[in-house]
Amino acid sequence: MSIQLVSISHKTAPLHIRALFAFDAQTQTALMEKIRSLPLIEECVVIATCNRTEIYTYSSVKDSEREIFEWIRKMLARTVGTAHDISGVLRFYYGPGAEHHLFEVACGLDSMVIGEDQILGQVKNAHQQAMAQHMCGTYLNAFFRYAVTAAKKVKTDTRLSKTPVSTASVCIKAAQDYVGRLEHKKVLLIGATGKIGGIVAKNLMSDYKPQLYVTARGAGKVRQIREDHRGYIYTEIPYERRYDFIGEMDVVISATASPHYTLTREKVSKCITPGKRMAFMDLAVPPDIESNIGELPGVGCFNIDDFAKTARENNEKKLREAGAAKTILETYETEFKKWMLFQQALPDIRRVKESVASDCETKGIDRAVSRLFFKIRENADVDTLERFLKCLERM
Repeated sequence: MSIQLVSISHKTAPLHIRALFAFDAQTQTALMEKIRSLPLIEECVVIATCNRTEIYTYSSVKDSEREIFEWIRKMLARTVGTAHDISGVLRFYYGPGAEHHLFEVACGLDSMVIGEDQILGQVKNAHQQAMAQHMCGTYLNAFFRYAVTAAKKVKTDTRLSKTPVSTASVCIKAAQDYVGRLEHKKVLLIGATGKIGGIVAKNLMSDYKPQLYVTARGAGKVRQIREDHRGYIYTEIPYERRYDFIGEMDVVISATASPHYTLTREKVSKCITPGKRMAFMDLAVPPDIESNIGELPGVGCFNIDDFAKTARENNEKKLREAGAAKTILETYETEFKKWMLFQQALPDIRRVKESVASDCETKGIDRAVSRLFFKIRENADVDTLERFLKCLERM
């Protein structure tokens, strides 16, 4: 009886491999249905973000982990195509290892950018999606609730997330490092209506004050928009005309869920202004921007893996708070372990309660309780009995 985990993340796989596992909601649901079809697996949750894809399962069958891992490995290989060897990028955990991993993931300790805010919402969304599809039950529901609660406690009680940092904000800093201060510079954001794009837009408007241009599929005519809560003006342009504006831009950021390039080298090469320094920032998995755009004169092209250096600098500061975060996580992990042990022991607990109730009727409560303790003494080894008696002492 344990929780199992198969993980692919920025720690184990390069971008082009992670892109194979960038599943949308529909694919995630289909994946969970396939996983649940294995008789050994009773519950399933799939987390899919730009930096990780993780499959959590629960099985009550003892010593079933190896079979479960092998089945999921083969299923993933079929999903992404057998031309890709994924064996070396998968990580397998079960029991306490799987439990500890989710707690660290939920609070941002396992992220490329330690303490990032987005991952907690992504964990919650994955759990909610699995619940909506009836893919998880008693054990994974409780597991994810404990992990999310622990992450919220870390967020409020430590400085790990006091200065919110995300992959989006690291991307903006990297762009500024390349072209200089962004204030009054022209920035085009492609995919502005998506989750990541929305975060990028807010960060840009509140902290950097560029001349912001935004677009997304379905965007209409060119128009200026005043954002109510900040009064910040930006310009919306039609998606089909994005190349018409490239030559004016200092920075282009793309963050869509498109399976195809939003910008190609052939078309960009016809738009750029000679002698101008430009940064193309790709926040998408799979990539939005054709990487060889960076070979054009004066042009830098960066993807999500290139932000690792900036992330490492941030992480060195955040790690000072990691100790306090881990102490909080240990408390909630212990509480979850106790809940799980108790939950799995419920059939035995009910049986003992029925036995004690029966003894109470025939022998009285005093003799019934004495007989219970005698049975505990006779069936426990010395170490177990000693721990049990210490527990009684604390009570």
